[in-house]
Amino acid sequence: MSWFRRSVEDGDAAPAKGSERRSRSRLDKVFTVWLEGLNGCGLGIARNISEGGLFVETATPHPIGSQVTVSFPSDAGDMTAVAEVRYVCHLVGRRAGQELHASVHGMGVRFLYFEPRGEARRALH
Repeated sequence: MSWFRRSVEDGDAAPAKGSERRSRSRLDKVFTVWLEGLNGCGLGIARNISEGGLFVETATPHPIGSQVTVSFPSDAGDMTAVAEVRYVCHLVGRRAGQELHASVHGMGVRFLYFEPRGEARRALH
């Protein structure tokens, strides 16, 4: 897909094409996560996870600088991380020769810490 518009709202300039800001290797795995924060809660699609953070596709990204809890599945059971929203983006694109446009809303988050197992569930009950 050729992307023709990207808006980054965190004030940091996007890296120049071909450059790489990431200092950690990433796992390009797609999975569902549960998000909770200032914009409420709901499901998101996580992508490009590393030990430092991940990108989450969501229809309603949370404000930059806000904290969110991200719960996601693991082999040992659900894990919950508290993370900071670092950037918000909206990507719009289309395949060459096609009129149909695709759109992705999302946010990049940086992990602050992981909650001990069961803490999130106890807080909700």
